[in-house]
Amino acid sequence: MTTNPAPLQAFGHQEPGESVGGAPPGREDKPGRFARVDERARKAKKRLANPWASGIALLIAIMWTVPTFGLLTTSFRPVQDIRANGWWNFWDPREIAENGLPDVTLDNYTDVLFGSDVSLGQYLINSVVVTLPAVLIPISIALLAAYAFAWIDFKGRNILFVGVFALQVVPIQVTMIPLLTQYVNWDIAGTFWPVWLSHSIFALPLAIFLLHNFMKDIPPSLVEAARVDGAGHVQIFFQVLMPLLIPAIAAFGIFQFLWVWNDLLVSLVFGSQSQVAPLTVRLAGLAGSRGETWHLLSSGAFVAMLVPLIVFLSLQRYFVRGLLAGSVKG
Repeated sequence: MTTNPAPLQAFGHQEPGESVGGAPPGREDKPGRFARVDERARKAKKRLANPWASGIALLIAIMWTVPTFGLLTTSFRPVQDIRANGWWNFWDPREIAENGLPDVTLDNYTDVLFGSDVSLGQYLINSVVVTLPAVLIPISIALLAAYAFAWIDFKGRNILFVGVFALQVVPIQVTMIPLLTQYVNWDIAGTFWPVWLSHSIFALPLAIFLLHNFMKDIPPSLVEAARVDGAGHVQIFFQVLMPLLIPAIAAFGIFQFLWVWNDLLVSLVFGSQSQVAPLTVRLAGLAGSRGETWHLLSSGAFVAMLVPLIVFLSLQRYFVRGLLAGSVKG
């Protein structure tokens, strides 16, 4: 093939000979459509650059950070200090002047990971086993469905797409009893399959909708050029479209990973057994039955935060690129 497609991010830049606010390469500018989008983007940027908006954002960031910082401080304090006073006393200069530097310990993390009563190690492995397939399965199916809706003509395509889109408004709660009954009939209750299937089912409508929108915005000339060169649907999908969709896939993958990792409702209903229960189920059990063990709850909460934090920071570049690619759509 002779195609050399430009990345989606190129839509946001001015091409030689293209007027400011015009359509991206390969797209026809409907009357004022992209100019209105550019105008809205300029107004949004102006509002976000306002000092009041920056001050409010900074205030919200502090309000979100202070409790997390307190939880982190508590996780390193000895049990007797946690029960004696609040975490803020750890940083109180008067307390330090009177009693010296406060004690710091890693015993809380040792107990929560390897203690005989709690032992979150197995639940941490369960969270990884639950999350990875629950991210890969819906993305794989959604990519194929989005390609069919975007680039393959078949009877009833638009009606079917609207039906898939409408599934997003179905509350998860109303599906739980029918799904649980079906899993019992299939004799897969108590395994990882109910959790994988449920997360995939709940994620598919949004995944298909988002990936279809990204895929539909790719210039048709790229696909037509590939067809002229003799490429079939498989070659067009993997060699033309997939490289352009990496930011969108990464952005949705991060959202789905964080949703599944932090989920409690689906795991409680479909995977509360100890052999498949993730970290969130175990932490909820600690809060309910051992509410006084703050040293275990605080350290366990940070063990649960560690993996999604690493995933988000390592894929942040793709996440931002995916959001920016979607921000220029009309």
